[in-house]
Amino acid sequence: MKTRHILDNIYRFLNRRPVYHTLFWLMLYGIMLWSNYSKNGDIYAALADESIHLLFYAFLVYVNLFYLIPNYLARHGFIYFGLVLAMSAIVTPIMVLVFYLKYYDEPAYRASIVEGQFLLFLGNLFVTILSTILRVIMDWWHYQTEKQALLTQSMQSELRFLKSQINPHFLFNTLNNLYALTLKKSDKAPEIVLKLSEIMRYMLYECNERRVLLSKEIQYIHNYLDLERLRQPKDAEIRFTTEGHISEQMVAPLLFVPFLENSFKHGLNTHIQGGGFVRIHLRVSGEDLEFFIENSKVERLPRQDHPRSGGIGLTNVRQRLQLLYPENHTLTVQNEPHRFAVTLYLKMI
Repeated sequence: MKTRHILDNIYRFLNRRPVYHTLFWLMLYGIMLWSNYSKNGDIYAALADESIHLLFYAFLVYVNLFYLIPNYLARHGFIYFGLVLAMSAIVTPIMVLVFYLKYYDEPAYRASIVEGQFLLFLGNLFVTILSTILRVIMDWWHYQTEKQALLTQSMQSELRFLKSQINPHFLFNTLNNLYALTLKKSDKAPEIVLKLSEIMRYMLYECNERRVLLSKEIQYIHNYLDLERLRQPKDAEIRFTTEGHISEQMVAPLLFVPFLENSFKHGLNTHIQGGGFVRIHLRVSGEDLEFFIENSKVERLPRQDHPRSGGIGLTNVRQRLQLLYPENHTLTVQNEPHRFAVTLYLKMI
């Protein structure tokens, strides 16, 4: 954790504009200085010459970054490249003049400067284009970083939303049943209190990580179904089976909650005459998971005077799966007149 904190601080430091601009110029200056010194062997002349080069390069780069790129690159590409060529062509003779005056007492070197001005032009053009490439890369990097931050924030919001979706009707019915059991002094009352407290503790405290143990999610399903059995008619079929070896596999927290809620809210709870079913099967093979849930339903939902609430809907479920498992899931929905089924295939990575 401490190492991660140090790396995050280093990243934030390097991501500041003054820092990476300074590093860029120091690196470029070092390369130019080494190249000049290795050819001429005079460190003082190399320092003076490359300092002049650096001043002209800085002018070209910052005119490019703060004026040409924002105003022309995206909307007028050809005009932009024409202006870059023109700017390099204008600056090059000025640079030649500066070096020509600097070496006033070396006619041979003056002549070489005039003859090599095309190379100076190419150097100016190269540095300007390089700054454009680096700017595009940095803009792309910032875009990806912001996109990832938004995705993370969205996932956290989805999780907070899920944790807030403990259906009040579910809680009220559970508490009413618990109250009835306590009046009867039933031995089931302590068990119900324990299961309800486990559900609340898991949703509020234990599922704050990006991944949780699959075994804990399965235990949550068992607890949820046990409490639902209390408030459903005796002839309602509620079945949950598992297959495969469940060990240390990790999944996103509260991944199956929307399917559970919807199966009762839009399924069993709509059967006024009783009956109906919710059948769940979870199969695990290594890192592969298949979650299947089906519920009975009536063709026409009973009329309600108050709006329906709870659940996050399949649209939000798909969005959350796309955020958490973008290339590692398949969600299939079957909506039939008397049956609704969902199959989720997931690679737990």
